[in-house]
Amino acid sequence: MPLTQQDSVSLMTDVVEQLQAIDYVELYVGNAVQAAHYYQSAFGFTPVAYAGLETGSRDRVSYVMQKDDCYFVLTAPLTSEGPIAEHVKRHGDGVKDIAFRVKDVRKIFASAVQLGASPLLEPTELEDEGGRVLKATIATYGDNVHTFIQRDGFAGTFLPAYQPLKLQQAPWTGLHTIDHFAICLPYGELTQWVQFYMQVFGFQQIHEEGIVTEYSAAKSIAVQDRTESIKFVLLEPIPGKKKSQIEEFLKFHEGPGVQHVALQTQEIVKSIEALEANGVGFVAAPSSYYEMLPERVGAVSEEISDLRKENILVDSDEWGYLLQIFSQPVHNRPTLFIEIIQRKNARGFGSGNIQALFKALEREQSRRGNL
Repeated sequence: MPLTQQDSVSLMTDVVEQLQAIDYVELYVGNAVQAAHYYQSAFGFTPVAYAGLETGSRDRVSYVMQKDDCYFVLTAPLTSEGPIAEHVKRHGDGVKDIAFRVKDVRKIFASAVQLGASPLLEPTELEDEGGRVLKATIATYGDNVHTFIQRDGFAGTFLPAYQPLKLQQAPWTGLHTIDHFAICLPYGELTQWVQFYMQVFGFQQIHEEGIVTEYSAAKSIAVQDRTESIKFVLLEPIPGKKKSQIEEFLKFHEGPGVQHVALQTQEIVKSIEALEANGVGFVAAPSSYYEMLPERVGAVSEEISDLRKENILVDSDEWGYLLQIFSQPVHNRPTLFIEIIQRKNARGFGSGNIQALFKALEREQSRRGNL
């Protein structure tokens, strides 16, 4: 029996009231040991927890990496068969799960499914000496998922069946929290997934933009939850003369997925200097970008010479300004990368930089022979 409008509003209210924040981001990778070393030495994450054969896991090994309140879980298969191995074989290293911390797993799961979400894991209890955690999972775009996590005062290590790791010194990078995710979708699916997040999770649309360059075009819509702590920028390609960065992602990822994770810093110049010293590569801005920067964005407290040297882009809106830069892809395929962003009260996503970023990424595509 179809839901009435009153039923839908009531269920959506239940979902909205249960969402609290991003709990963790899980990446499926080919080699979790090497990925953990990379995210520690390059981006300054600290390995804090582990699950594997020693903890009773027979099909996977996971390292939990922490940077302040940002958690990446790096998971690799232990055999050549199974869903994790198949995922890595098809998509390469990349984001599998954006997990949400919630108040009541059973309530949000039931409401989300009634509103149209596809269930993958019914509410399940995990328990060890540290306490109890409830989790459930729903499907999203492509092979990606959202897991709901209810911790109920859990005092153990990350999740039940994880063991703590001896704390290791990680280099300073100044990164401290997740700002947003950018998600690439096939042409024609943007509206569907915007509606999914609005109708199932009660997200609000906060921005819409069309991007056109000489060679390619795309459309993006940004949505966020009520707390403004969960933000997704959804993108789809628009047919153009050549392939856009989104089409390149979709080809090499073999389907929709998370194109980049944006991490916040409060000192972007120092952060980029540190990241470059750690071996992280970044996309270069066009040489002409900085010529009219003061006239375009107004006064900024950073030295323009420092921004030019580090290829940091600047954009302003009615609330303030932001600074941002894209890394090179973080593994073999030209898919997942990291954005570094500093917000000085700005609420947008760098609309004034879209052309510059697209052109910069087109140059990278051209170098790879994918434009």
